[in-house]
Amino acid sequence: MRLNLLNPVLFATISLLSVVSSSSAGMITFQASDFSLNPTFSNVTIFNFSIDLVDQIGTGVYSNPTINSITYNVSGSLAPGTPSGFPAFALSRTITGPDFYAQGSSLNFEIDAAADLSDGIQFNELVGSFIFNGREVGTGRYHPSYVEFNPGGTGTIMNSNNFGGINPSSMQMVDVNFGEEYITELSFAPTQTLVDFESTTAAVPEPSTMSLLGLLGVGVAVRRRNRSRQHS
Repeated sequence: MRLNLLNPVLFATISLLSVVSSSSAGMITFQASDFSLNPTFSNVTIFNFSIDLVDQIGTGVYSNPTINSITYNVSGSLAPGTPSGFPAFALSRTITGPDFYAQGSSLNFEIDAAADLSDGIQFNELVGSFIFNGREVGTGRYHPSYVEFNPGGTGTIMNSNNFGGINPSSMQMVDVNFGEEYITELSFAPTQTLVDFESTTAAVPEPSTMSLLGLLGVGVAVRRRNRSRQHS
């Protein structure tokens, strides 16, 4: 009986591609250029955030989900008379998930059960607000951020209600309320993408074209060898 090994190779290749194309990582990224910005207090128009969740993102409630790491940067000039008294600031934070929660921060959002995940997750597929609260307790920082996105296309970035710890520049105990250092209103299309699965696929290496051709070549060679044996 002749064995056609080419079809199993094709099947395995197609299956592998299917795994790669259907997987979605738990990465949320956004930056200032994604939005229309309206600074209403101070002038903060430079920021970027990368939130790497342990689990893949789908529908449902995410209340302080398990996080691998968070990296974010926020900078701008400050209005006179803020609690810090600084003319400007540049905050850069890279922190693990456990440390993020231990310092008093939180992350909460919900993805609608009817969301179409084939094209990523859009803001209008949120149920209620997406809230990143980077509040820090006891670190002596004034400017860790609070970010809120609403499914209708509005949002805000401002300083959180950070408190505790002596700031090394002001030499004062930090105690600020929301927005006492900066507030910038955000607007965007409700259909804009919050999570793009195509750019954040899970770490399954996609076979290169040469690899696929190699697999097919093996299948063809085996098939020819079997044929030659049958005719010898």
